[in-house]
Amino acid sequence: MAALRSSSERREEFLRLAKKESIDSLDYEVVDVQEPELFEELFPWESPPVVLWDGIYIPVEVPDELWITDTTFRDGQQARDPYTPEQIATLYKYLHDIGGPKGKILFTELFLYTSRDREAIRRIRELDYNAPRVTGWIRASLEELRLVKDAGLEETGMLASISDYHIFYKFGGLSRSQVIEKYLTVIEEGLKNGIVMRAHLEDCTRANIPHVVVPFVKRIARLSERYGVPVRVRVPDTLGVGLPLVEAALPRSIPKIMWVLRHVCGLPSDSIEFHGHNDFHLGVANATAAWLYGAGLNNTTLLGIGERAGNVPLEAMVFIYAGIKGTLDGMNTKVLMEVVRYYEERLGYKVPEYYPLLGRNFFVTRAGIHADGTLKNVKMYLPFDTERLLGVGPGIVITPYSGTAGVAFWINQYFKLKGERKIDKNHPAVQEIHKEVLRIFEETGKTHINDQEMLELVKKYAPELVSAKAASSK
Repeated sequence: MAALRSSSERREEFLRLAKKESIDSLDYEVVDVQEPELFEELFPWESPPVVLWDGIYIPVEVPDELWITDTTFRDGQQARDPYTPEQIATLYKYLHDIGGPKGKILFTELFLYTSRDREAIRRIRELDYNAPRVTGWIRASLEELRLVKDAGLEETGMLASISDYHIFYKFGGLSRSQVIEKYLTVIEEGLKNGIVMRAHLEDCTRANIPHVVVPFVKRIARLSERYGVPVRVRVPDTLGVGLPLVEAALPRSIPKIMWVLRHVCGLPSDSIEFHGHNDFHLGVANATAAWLYGAGLNNTTLLGIGERAGNVPLEAMVFIYAGIKGTLDGMNTKVLMEVVRYYEERLGYKVPEYYPLLGRNFFVTRAGIHADGTLKNVKMYLPFDTERLLGVGPGIVITPYSGTAGVAFWINQYFKLKGERKIDKNHPAVQEIHKEVLRIFEETGKTHINDQEMLELVKKYAPELVSAKAASSK
């Protein structure tokens, strides 16, 4: 196996890359090795992955244009039963609506292998939307490239496994350079046919960046210049071992990978796409870092559904986009709750209650102290207007710890009492209902009281509220 390297050696390696920042440096040749470089100092197998620091800082470099891309129908399907063509068409409509008039969901990708795949593409095309664009996904095979041509697609992703874990153990004795030549043959054929080729550098965060990734990407860029057809490079953090930390060493540092692609390989930001996984809870953080340090595109799935621990959730990056750019650029966030309902009601997928942004508990408090704060100012315990952006107002579940403030908050929310009509925790009915609630918990052992039970208590102690609600609904 390759020798282990220290933090200082990693630092020197990155500095050598930085000194060859010009695109006209001639290092296009992949460096072959006899033994695979498995980065065992970073990935010791018997213990969790290790962080090495090279201490080198690079500046934030947010592209002028940021885009979200989608792999719900490719990577997202690898974690569940395949979607039907009808379901794909419906979810595609949601993607279109979320992206808004500017088409901020730039493209989605689909398999091309089965009649079901091709039927899904046909149904999407019938919708005649400008965005998201439909792209393919293939392995590095001329035969599979023909599927792209037959489908009439303008762009396709192509799997290009790039780490020695894959090159040495997947390709049966081929060297690094032989595997890269195999990839380049298919990429060149695609470009000859006017197809935008998107190289997916599988397992990039465990790959040798200077001696494999850089020469490969430079040669892709050179082919793009020769044929006058754009190319893209996707950086998959296949096992979720990437880090959003600028001073971490390659190959785990997402900021440094983006910097290398921009400044060593000379790719424009709209040719760089990040594809994250959430194995170590860092999917969204890594995707954010990719945008901050030069990538123009972030690849996602609806609700983060994907292999193993999942992909970067599309809805998360919609909100991260707004945070970075200061605007949603027309993206429709209310559609996200429609997506949740579709998955739960039509696809049988239950969104976890504690799921960020869209889970039921995101909008709900159970603590009396939080309810008391929300009664005084709703901004105290919410980061944004959930009703405006997601179509769901704040709520509460009544537990033994909700207190009188929780009861008052429930009543105000359920009966939509605003302004002078709102009641506070000192209202006589609130006091009586709270006593009854505590009695129920004490006598029955229940852990919470549902909305119907609360409504019955309001009918008993504040019947005028129920009557007023009934009158207003006529």
